[in-house]
Amino acid sequence: MPKIDSEFVEKILSGDRRAIARAISAVENRDPTAVPLLRELFPKAGRARVIGLTGSPGAGKSTLVEKMAQDYRRGGGRVGILAVDPTSPYSGGAILGDRVRMQSLAHDPGVYIRSMATRGQLGGLAPTTQDAVTILDASGCDTVLIETVGVGQDEVEVARLADVTVLLLMPGSGDDIQTFKAGVMEIADIYVINKSDRAGADRVAQEVTAMLSLATRADGWQPPIIKTVATTGQGIAELIQALDEFHAFSEKGGVTNQRRKEHWRSRLLELLRQTLFERAAAGPLHDGSIDRQVDDLLLHRTDPHQVVEGIIASLFSRSAARDAAILPQSGEMKIHHVGIAVESLAAAVPIFQRVIGRAPDAEETVADQKVRVASFLLGNSRLELLEATGGDSPIARFISKRGPGIHHLALAVPDLAGALRILESNGMRLIDREPRIGAGGERIAFIHPVSTAGVLIELIEES
Repeated sequence: MPKIDSEFVEKILSGDRRAIARAISAVENRDPTAVPLLRELFPKAGRARVIGLTGSPGAGKSTLVEKMAQDYRRGGGRVGILAVDPTSPYSGGAILGDRVRMQSLAHDPGVYIRSMATRGQLGGLAPTTQDAVTILDASGCDTVLIETVGVGQDEVEVARLADVTVLLLMPGSGDDIQTFKAGVMEIADIYVINKSDRAGADRVAQEVTAMLSLATRADGWQPPIIKTVATTGQGIAELIQALDEFHAFSEKGGVTNQRRKEHWRSRLLELLRQTLFERAAAGPLHDGSIDRQVDDLLLHRTDPHQVVEGIIASLFSRSAARDAAILPQSGEMKIHHVGIAVESLAAAVPIFQRVIGRAPDAEETVADQKVRVASFLLGNSRLELLEATGGDSPIARFISKRGPGIHHLALAVPDLAGALRILESNGMRLIDREPRIGAGGERIAFIHPVSTAGVLIELIEES
């Protein structure tokens, strides 16, 4: 597990905007440092009020969020805003333009605004919204506002994450309530009719009131209907008051605690599904077996349920034997060699020659790595002195950053391709996902130092 810089964690906890941005980016990009970072931050979170705002496209969510944030800032609180935008199914990109509508908050040091892309996930939220909330919560935000993408009839994920859910409606959108129906209409704790200066606002309020009269909530809360005009700020004070009243009601009746309990149960199951899927799919996707299974399905030689059962069985058998699969069959990890970066072989070789008592056993140049190697055999292992042959060589970059010294540790494995699949399925970040040819014609691959406590590890397939 990568080690997290304590200074970086302290910057996040102190509300440093750049550190917060880096942390959320690490989470979004599935960086290996993300999970250990969240482990450090999670105990510091849990104090912020999380407010979810959802509604159809064009209902005025961004403008309403901006006005709400301004109101909370006047009260002295720090505010975090997560604005979720849809992702293109073709390019994978997102405009991330919600914050364009929040320019009045851009230079307020007490407000942090982050646009997030759904990356294809349904439900109105981005896949890592919960982790971003944890980071903002730990950084000292008193209130976190989550603006979902424009939703339709069943995007209700925000209700599982937020302490309170606000649903925006607006007049003039045809059959006003029909657009939402059961799913979204039932998750709201507060209804907001935005753009209420338009004709038809009273009719929307009547329809919502009629719908609410058909059922009684189990917690006893009566959702209020607030009319707003977000562009002018009309109704914002009433909305903030309604939110405060719901917060007091929830704290007194245990609603907040129960919701958070249900949320974390859902979150655990979600992470379990995600992790199991990634580990189950890692092997078949990399070794090509899933393509063979698809061919078998096309010819009806097997059925999809049997294929899935086989993958799951393979997953658990790999998990039980993953350590043995990486190590040699003898059960002992063998150090193949230690690589030492030197500025000049001409200067370094005589020094090691005096220490070891003999000249190097071999010297060669590895052209694709732009490095010259002088090797001293030491029993079953060896010492490699590494000199850069170009300014853009990895050895040259290493020396310019850290100076001469130990560059990497090389370990011998019997099945390099298999070891790489297992390491990747266990969350290790690899520099080489497939074996390549290194010094001496050996098959090699490197593990990224962020996954090995800052040490560059080379794996070499032992013939």
